[in-house]
Amino acid sequence: MSFKSKAKDASGSPNIPPDMQCYAEDRGVITTTTNDIAGFKVVKQMGTIYGITVRARNWGVDIGALLKSSIGGEIRPFTTMLYEARSMAMDRMCGEAIARGGNAVLAVRFDVVAQGAFSQVACYGTAALVEEIKSNEE
Repeated sequence: MSFKSKAKDASGSPNIPPDMQCYAEDRGVITTTTNDIAGFKVVKQMGTIYGITVRARNWGVDIGALLKSSIGGEIRPFTTMLYEARSMAMDRMCGEAIARGGNAVLAVRFDVVAQGAFSQVACYGTAALVEEIKSNEE
């Protein structure tokens, strides 16, 4: 089972399209929450980059959420919206890494802010150029 399919199984939400699943490589850019990548060396750091998206909820979902909140449980339309927003923010961040000549983003973080009927998702990290360490370099 590949990493990508494990992430799909772990999400537990059939409403999330397969291309919205969380995984460790986006647009050929390696992303990690750590400051380095095992098996790679950082050749050049290219500064802080980010991707942002702002999404609006709709009144139908809000009514469903109100009803669901009275009995408890997951509000799947919100979950789906946040997965899509997270994916879009990450895609934009990876696009910025590519534009700077990088092939990796280190120390990736997400920030989500709810502002009334809107949700902002920001994804940020350090763009970097990394090279795989050959066995004779180790």
